[in-house]
Amino acid sequence: MGTSQAPLDRIAAALRAPSGWLLAAIFATWLVAVARAPLDSMQGVIQKILYVHPPLAFAAYLGFSLTAIGGALFLWRGDEAYDRLARSAAEVGVLFCTLMIVTGPIWAKGTWGRWWSWDLRLTITLLLWFVYLAYLLLRSFTEGSERAARFAAVYGIAGLLVIPPNNLGRGSLGEGMGTPFALGAAVCLVAFLHLLTRRVEIEGLRARLAEKLLAPRGAGRA
Repeated sequence: MGTSQAPLDRIAAALRAPSGWLLAAIFATWLVAVARAPLDSMQGVIQKILYVHPPLAFAAYLGFSLTAIGGALFLWRGDEAYDRLARSAAEVGVLFCTLMIVTGPIWAKGTWGRWWSWDLRLTITLLLWFVYLAYLLLRSFTEGSERAARFAAVYGIAGLLVIPPNNLGRGSLGEGMGTPFALGAAVCLVAFLHLLTRRVEIEGLRARLAEKLLAPRGAGRA
């Protein structure tokens, strides 16, 4: 096996700088939009968590969806680059899911006066976090095992069943709230893309380094 970059690694390297600049520009615009957004008549300023909490969920769900897609492609094609994509997407997805779980109780405390409510959707979201945290633990304890990678691929695909439905319906956003919400979603999705490209790059570098370290041993046995 050669040590050249896989196509996914080259794509990640090419997107790193553009995604970083795009993130900086959208983030600055988002901050201005949030500052200018009207206050909710019932919730007050705490309602502005709306501009980050659901967008964090979008990015987390994207990460877990890419974990499943990468796992499915790995099972189909047997290319380790897809396995690295799945693992990278899961790590970034868990990061955004963690931030979503942290911001949710802050919003709940300011709105309902309590940190947590064990309703079905919140419970499923917490379960989703544990599912993909377990995925990462499995990968960390079985690194380098092709059998474990295949099991993790199936596990990552099955984890999609835990993603809760979106409950942000039409009319949830008042006048003047649509733009900062859309920008918040864009910030989270571009941030996800930027972090994913960096993580895929790191995984690719690790794979090529491991290959170079093992090459002399293989040559000695030949």
